[in-house]
Amino acid sequence: MAGSEPVTAPDQHKPGHRKAGRILAVLSAAMLVLMAFCGNHEGRVEDIWLVGIAALLLAIVIADAVLRRNGLRS
Repeated sequence: MAGSEPVTAPDQHKPGHRKAGRILAVLSAAMLVLMAFCGNHEGRVEDIWLVGIAALLLAIVIADAVLRRNGLRS
């Protein structure tokens, strides 16, 4: 029986919650931006890092949506 069927993990059979992941990524990016502008730190290096990480999160979400729409990612 094992010779005719590929061996896969149970995680490969159930899809993830793609929409929830996108929503949480956007909410996390918004929280990072809020921390950058409403934080109690004096330096601007922290602001650059927080806004940069938020932009990276949003870029990943947008790239994923574009790739899925074009059929380049399942």
